[in-house]
Amino acid sequence: MIKIKNEKEIKILREGGKRLSKVLYEVARRVKSGMTKLEIDRLAEDLIIKGGDIPAFKNYKPEGAKVAFPAVLCISVNDEIVHGIPNDYKLKEGDIVGLDLGVKHEGMFTDMAVTVGIGEVSKEAKKLMEVTSQALELGILSAKGGAYTGDIGYAIESFVNAYGYGIVRDLSGHGVGHEIHEEPFVPNYGRRGSGVKLKPGMVIAIEPMINIGGDEIALCSDKFTYKTRDGSLSAHFEKTILITEGAPEILTP
Repeated sequence: MIKIKNEKEIKILREGGKRLSKVLYEVARRVKSGMTKLEIDRLAEDLIIKGGDIPAFKNYKPEGAKVAFPAVLCISVNDEIVHGIPNDYKLKEGDIVGLDLGVKHEGMFTDMAVTVGIGEVSKEAKKLMEVTSQALELGILSAKGGAYTGDIGYAIESFVNAYGYGIVRDLSGHGVGHEIHEEPFVPNYGRRGSGVKLKPGMVIAIEPMINIGGDEIALCSDKFTYKTRDGSLSAHFEKTILITEGAPEILTP
């Protein structure tokens, strides 16, 4: 069931989203070559707790999962698409790193992701990150009250296809607020006028996951991390937005 948020809930989500954005951008600013994934995870946890909030992903058990996610931050490097578990891997020059973070503020959840380059990255990697970020912005622009989830997917797909990249189809954006993952699903592909109608008060996370190569994915042995099946680079950007009568409001600016 799709949950329409009331004014009190929206106010909490607005504040929580600002806090999440501040933390994630600070983490993104501080990541560098030589840091381990675990060090980055600890940094994110410290910043969230210092702000008086709760990490949303730590010990979160998605529907169908046998175990809970063990960390605060999903850290996905190079051919890892999403849900990378922090470990002892040391970042190195040229890596691209997806940072996906959620915060629970006064009982309500927001979700956000960015992909950053470590030092000097290849032209191909830089272009992939630029296109994925732009695809997110186009998806957000299409998410007006009265539009459909298919309009979001169409905006993303039609833009990305021009570059010949693979659009991950087996994972998607989602509703968010009372839970980390709520209805509706928000795919990164689609037809105009199809899917779920967007109504004021809906809160959704739009998150294009784009591969330089094909769109096929593989689940790793840890049962959380998804990689590109062909080993190509992948980028991921995400924002939580509020559907209004007109243009959407970005809750994680």
